[in-house]
Amino acid sequence: MPFTLQARPLTPEAFAPFGHVLQAGPPPSGEAGQAINSGTSRRHVLVGDLQLGADQGRGELSLSRAQARVLPLRLQELERHLLSTQSFIPLGGPRRLALVVARPGPGPGPGPDTPEQLQAFVSDGWQGVCLHAGTWHHPLLAVDAGDFLVIERRAAEVDCEVLALHDVWLALPRAI
Repeated sequence: MPFTLQARPLTPEAFAPFGHVLQAGPPPSGEAGQAINSGTSRRHVLVGDLQLGADQGRGELSLSRAQARVLPLRLQELERHLLSTQSFIPLGGPRRLALVVARPGPGPGPGPDTPEQLQAFVSDGWQGVCLHAGTWHHPLLAVDAGDFLVIERRAAEVDCEVLALHDVWLALPRAI
């Protein structure tokens, strides 16, 4: 039987097991940030270690020009990167992003056993994410077409494990 995931709003608290939500707003924990550029700016670190250098990897910054997905959508696969984080950040205005994730697993091996182990979120259009290393996730799912900044690890050996999904659908509640 098909299983349908209902996406819920993306919040830092709900997404914490899978990674960091990247968003503008009040500084984390009321911190003042670090004064830089002769005091004309304040730096607030969103993620202190992007973990991009393992096994002779290097950080790569790329642009993904994504088409909007039509929902409900049948999901085909999940992927994970054991050696590094991966970030998706909307550019140029509000661009909503759907995220289907499962908790990170230890080392190579099977992913989630059942669709009930998956969770789905949708951003508000201004939020990005930085996935923890090892987090199972669906490839980029743009709800709104447009550009997304992608930060990930590149190396001679590809760090991407793929898991096929069967009869799993993603839907958004009307209120989102």
